[in-house]
Amino acid sequence: MNTIKHLQLIFIIGIIISITSCENTQNDTKVTPKINLTKFVNPFIGTDGHGHTYPGATVPFGMLQVSPDNGISSWDWCSGYHYSDSITIGFSHLHLSGTGIGDLADIRLMPINKKVDLAKEIKSRNDVPYKSLYTHNNEIASPGYYSVNLKDFNIKAELTSSLRTAYHKYTFAKNDAQSVVVDLGFAINWDKTTASKINVINETTISGFRYSSGWAKNQKVFFVAQFSKPIEKYELLNDGIYKNNVTTVEGEKSFAQLYFKSENTQELVVKVAVSSVSEANALENLSKEEISFETVKSKAAEIWNKNLSNITVETANEDLKTAFYTALYHTQVAPVTFSDINGEFRKENDSIVKAQNFTAYSTLSLWDTFRAEHPLLTFTAKDKVAGIINSMLAYYETKKILPVWTLYANETNTMTGYHSIPVIAEAYIKGIKGFDIKKAFEAMKTTMMQDERGLNHYKKYGYIPHNLLDESVTITLEYAYNDWCVAQIAKELGEEEDYMYFINRSKAYEHLFDAKTGFMRGKDENGVWKEPFDPKFSAHRVHADYTEGNAWQHSWFVLHDVENLIKLHDGNESFTDMLEQLFTESSEITGDDVSADISGLIGQYAHGNEPSHHIAYMFNFANKPWKTQYWVREILKTQYNTTPNGLSGNEDCGQMSAWYVFSAMGLYPYSPASGEYQIGSPLFKSSTIKISKDIAFTIKAENVSDENMYIQSATLNGKNFNRTFISHIEIMQGGTLQFVMGKTPNKNWGIKN
Repeated sequence: MNTIKHLQLIFIIGIIISITSCENTQNDTKVTPKINLTKFVNPFIGTDGHGHTYPGATVPFGMLQVSPDNGISSWDWCSGYHYSDSITIGFSHLHLSGTGIGDLADIRLMPINKKVDLAKEIKSRNDVPYKSLYTHNNEIASPGYYSVNLKDFNIKAELTSSLRTAYHKYTFAKNDAQSVVVDLGFAINWDKTTASKINVINETTISGFRYSSGWAKNQKVFFVAQFSKPIEKYELLNDGIYKNNVTTVEGEKSFAQLYFKSENTQELVVKVAVSSVSEANALENLSKEEISFETVKSKAAEIWNKNLSNITVETANEDLKTAFYTALYHTQVAPVTFSDINGEFRKENDSIVKAQNFTAYSTLSLWDTFRAEHPLLTFTAKDKVAGIINSMLAYYETKKILPVWTLYANETNTMTGYHSIPVIAEAYIKGIKGFDIKKAFEAMKTTMMQDERGLNHYKKYGYIPHNLLDESVTITLEYAYNDWCVAQIAKELGEEEDYMYFINRSKAYEHLFDAKTGFMRGKDENGVWKEPFDPKFSAHRVHADYTEGNAWQHSWFVLHDVENLIKLHDGNESFTDMLEQLFTESSEITGDDVSADISGLIGQYAHGNEPSHHIAYMFNFANKPWKTQYWVREILKTQYNTTPNGLSGNEDCGQMSAWYVFSAMGLYPYSPASGEYQIGSPLFKSSTIKISKDIAFTIKAENVSDENMYIQSATLNGKNFNRTFISHIEIMQGGTLQFVMGKTPNKNWGIKN
């Protein structure tokens, strides 16, 4: 593996070469797409099954995700919407994409054509007096746009958004009553309203807030909504009681019904902005431009098309384009913009801070997204990476620990490990600027030296004993990788003592490897294996040794030291035999409380959950790259499709889709902080990554087809290429990586002597 300094030297040489001979090396790799790539995006993919995506309108990394809510509290409704449903209770402004826990769905609006009784207690969706049926035949979704016909009220509702302002357009039947319900009380999934307020500011504008406790324990959302025509009359109530002759209501659960004149126009347009800070900030976030709904919709599509054009693919298969560009779309709906237009944002302790020279982001699903989502952003949204890291460091300033899973400035502490650390390490190693690396290193080191979340046991024993903390095996393996990432930055900064400490501690996985079975296993503080042992056994989060999985799925998480893992398995043959068995073993999962996250099974390989995502690429390290090529293709073929049930597990804020984007191009960021990508089996005739205005990197696959999945030979910029990885620096220089594909394995290509 190349050292960082060696890679930096290559990069400098590459820049000189690209400057002096740009015309010679870049002739066939310039990106000049003028095509509409948004037509290949289907936001309904992932809204069925366990994908947990939403179909509503947002822009890349937008503050708002305005989308329909079905009103059901259930796991498959984590995003607020599920394709199996046919009832909506309105359109709220904050949503999660593909998570396994449900929250948000704040500030809900619902257009209706009659007066309803809002004083009635709402215990479930059945009690909601403003719900409506809809059908998928009258529902449309595209990047930045959503529309549906509300059958019960004969209203067409349309949604679009800019970065900090959502737009609703409601088209009522001619001469029909025009009304809008504002719902700050009815909560779904894990969420519960704790306080709310609605204030009628003037004849066209309302404001207020909604405080809630759920997955995010201290969530505060302030809003302003501006209507395109005057409010003729209104009814306000809180906690089930109508309030007369008031302009403001405040209580636990606030509702309003607003009425508008039906003369002149059948259309009502609403602009909505939110803020974590105040109503005044929400008003400042609200677009002041007098622009039409259609203009905003067109601009949103234009922004999406520009972002999607960062990667262009060539294939005759339209379904593959749809799968690819929908995946690319899903990788850019999170993280979400969190700081207001003036830079302010709220922290978990309710302090208000200002982002200085960066945009703050939230919805950081780091256990999932450090694997491929964040590596992809270093290509497709490089300008956002430093802001994401500075957001992590802002959290660290309060807690003195880097975040685990940040939701609306709240630490949910969901999932294992501290995967802010590989995201920071990867960014620095890839040369991304805009954050203080010394401050970041202090945060990384301090986080891994504290005592929370099992680190006290990890430091004392060198691993986490199973009888002292649940999910001990997974946590130990992930802390070992976190340690390795800290060591890489220590080395870069010349902190030799820290480097030696963390690099030695990164071998913690060795304590849990059982040479007899070949699995990573639970061990108590006396070094005794946990018995009985069943590698197919799963227990969901309680009395478990593995997080949302079993020994088959978690025993391979040694991203930083695969060569040594192979040695522990007694060499390439026994290692790859067991790896092959993973994919061919029966898919039975044992136990009384099997994790629902174990999905997308190929043998015991579970693509529907993130711990399996790197595994198919491990054959590369053991001189059998053709097996990586085979199994990557099998996963691409069987775990993704273009139906609403097109994802084999939770989307998890872009990770499931980022795996597809990388793997379809023929690459995967196996160990993100290494600065290298493993090579799999490209799906497309060509894939081109736009590096800059003048530089692009193209991957070509001659003779590629469903059958021709095996690499026969390869060249990089015309020179023989006979290895199973490529560095980030090589890609950033631009050029062409060309493969010749065939239907039978070439067992000599990519082999280390």
